[in-house]
Amino acid sequence: MKNFCVILFHDFETLDVFGPVEVMGKLNQHYRIEFYSEHGGLVTSSQNVKVQTLPITELNGLNELDVLLIPGGIGTRSEVNNQAFIQILKQISNRAQFVLTVCTGAALLARTGLLKNRKATTNKMAFDWVANLDQEVQWIRKARWVADGKYYTSSGVSAGIDMTLGFIGDIIGMEAAERISTGIEYIWNKDRNDDPFC
Repeated sequence: MKNFCVILFHDFETLDVFGPVEVMGKLNQHYRIEFYSEHGGLVTSSQNVKVQTLPITELNGLNELDVLLIPGGIGTRSEVNNQAFIQILKQISNRAQFVLTVCTGAALLARTGLLKNRKATTNKMAFDWVANLDQEVQWIRKARWVADGKYYTSSGVSAGIDMTLGFIGDIIGMEAAERISTGIEYIWNKDRNDDPFC
């Protein structure tokens, strides 16, 4: 059983998290989903959804760190300046087999320096703010989502669902991704290079 580890912080965007979680949850024979935050305990989204989390330091105890999901949300505006959080995020992102970000979650990953000289995207309404955090990243404004090596970054909110389906298409196969898309009655935007909200 592989692990799908979701990193939370206060004022995360709810759909950034639960869109991908809904998709990955359809692979529960392959992936176990767990939620983590800097200190553990209850973490509240911008929409007042409360999630019980484990301390992020517990990820150090995992032999393998398979997939890491970093959402966005208004909370990223303060978390980009949380050096302790960014440092441990860098450590676990280095260890992870894959790292997925949704929306301004790319800002947190950019702060670690791990996106330097890589292609990435983010929420179009916050694009300039995120891009200015690290100008050595090859930010692609038009993209719905971008895959560069083990790093997957997506545009805003619902784009995380498109990216996660694309990720499953890449690692398991398009048939599985299509089956999940149909099962959740979601019209999947398969064109990673074209974000209609750009």
